Amino acid sequence: MNNTTDALSQISDTLTKWYIENKRELPWRDITDPYQIWISEIILQQTRVNQGMSYYLRFIERFPTVKTLAEANEDEVLKYWQGLGYYTRARNLHKAAKKIVSDFDGEFPKLHADILKLAGIGVYTAAAICSFAYNQPYAVVDGNVYRVLSRLFGIETPIDTGSGQKEFAALAQNLLSIQQPGMHNQAIMEFGALQCTTGLPDCVKCPLNTSCKSIEINNISSLPVKSQKTKITSRYFNYLFIEYQGNTFIQKRTGKDVWQNLWEFPLIESNHLLTDKELIDNQFSNSLFEKVRNITISKISNPMKHILSHRVIYAQFITISLVELPTGLSDLKQIPISELDDFAVSRLMELFLETLTK
Repeated sequence: MNNTTDALSQISDTLTKWYIENKRELPWRDITDPYQIWISEIILQQTRVNQGMSYYLRFIERFPTVKTLAEANEDEVLKYWQGLGYYTRARNLHKAAKKIVSDFDGEFPKLHADILKLAGIGVYTAAAICSFAYNQPYAVVDGNVYRVLSRLFGIETPIDTGSGQKEFAALAQNLLSIQQPGMHNQAIMEFGALQCTTGLPDCVKCPLNTSCKSIEINNISSLPVKSQKTKITSRYFNYLFIEYQGNTFIQKRTGKDVWQNLWEFPLIESNHLLTDKELIDNQFSNSLFEKVRNITISKISNPMKHILSHRVIYAQFITISLVELPTGLSDLKQIPISELDDFAVSRLMELFLETLTK
């Protein structure tokens, strides 16, 4: 394909026309509020549209402005994010909202450079906000755009390399409509989501099929190219659900690990799921229940498998009933079991808690 200005302009016009006729009606579409656009983009980074919709509406209802988000405590923000995963996104939203209030008087910044300085906002999100809210000429490049551009122009440069990212960014910027960059960006992303999909899309109905290099050389399914496969690691979590006079014990995860700042039961991480004997003999459980004679493991849940982007977590929940309170639990937070739902927890914890109400 000849990447002349006229050819690129024609592609942009075709995408925009297709978008107007085929776009989905979504609550963050056709708005110019940078705050709401920001929230939607962060939610959709690792979440499908149909899953993210209810979260977006609930989040905006509770935190309708930057100021309300900044003034909330982190635990509440994480609770409203519960189930979406990738909780760093929620923590960064909260951090960025505080910065907007302190540095920009609560007004979402308009300059691309200022937006890029906010926590959790990278090149893609900054371009999306600038183009959708302010109609500024910054091209977006997300997974859908990589797929459309790699097929349309027959690009085999891996998208997970520095050179590939620079090549696609330059092409996306050259293709961008300067007159209506927001509309163009929405169009090319929606085109990738609905028309130029993963696997084998319906190329017969594609309005760009006569211009598509990938159709010409028949390598649709192999694009875009990635140079590396993500290494997946396995972890094994043994959670202790301790029952004592209608109460239980939880702790907040600290450190830069999965589910940072979320609440959980006391945890024994091991290289396999422990048996009841191994649990009793474990050093950590011994320190928790030191000098307590009447410890009853009343139930061990079926193993649960939880898949994250770079790891698979295998977990089990061990229900332990106590008739006396050991001193080893003093560093944990004791709460009524009935109040567990008030705390922000991982989806894995949430699934277990759902079994308690059945």
